[in-house]
Amino acid sequence: MLTVSLLAKHFGGFTALDDVSFEVRQGEILGLIGPNGSGKTTLFNCVSGALAPTSGSIRFRDEEIAGLAPNAICHRGLARTFQIPRPFRKLSILDNVALAAHYGRNTRSTEAQARERAREVLQLVGLPADPDASTAILGAAGLKKLELARALATDPRLLLADESLGGLDPGEMAGAADLLTRIRGELGITIVWVEHIMATLMRIVDRVVALDHGEKIADGRPRDVAGDPRVIEAYLGEKIVLG
Repeated sequence: MLTVSLLAKHFGGFTALDDVSFEVRQGEILGLIGPNGSGKTTLFNCVSGALAPTSGSIRFRDEEIAGLAPNAICHRGLARTFQIPRPFRKLSILDNVALAAHYGRNTRSTEAQARERAREVLQLVGLPADPDASTAILGAAGLKKLELARALATDPRLLLADESLGGLDPGEMAGAADLLTRIRGELGITIVWVEHIMATLMRIVDRVVALDHGEKIADGRPRDVAGDPRVIEAYLGEKIVLG
């Protein structure tokens, strides 16, 4: 579904991504891991169109998308969430999601259709669809769900989920991880998931790609990557024992 080939991103003399290559297969959940500054968010920014790569290829569903604008990429069926949710505070929860449904999809919907799509997505993530419900009622977990709902409302085929568990307590983490598996299972959406909560991520994903200093250092099954000496030294610190 997604093929990244020799992707590089330079900021002046600093190399954020150094010829990174990997594939995302349709229907899988791929974990993207690495220490802070390893290039994970830069990679997401390049794939989603927030940044133009310095060089390399990004092919989504057999079409080159490197350098396209974010709205053009979104309309092709690739959506992302952000580490820090930033909803439109003057809009209701429902209207935040309806806005994404109206403008983020490839075909423009009517206001009524967008609001109906928003209600469906809010039900899936477990947020109120009351037209008067304010974003002010949402805590950390609720804001993460709203961020996810806005991405899902664009009707993506591939979702880039950026730290969906950050700031959540253990119960909320389990619920968020379960929600990602449901999104894959019920909606058929392929997911690339950046996360630092390794114990949870490694139990959920099908495959893992590890970055360090902008380079790919591992790509394989969770068990194999968790035991890779380069990944342990660069990021994990110790081998993760998977059940």
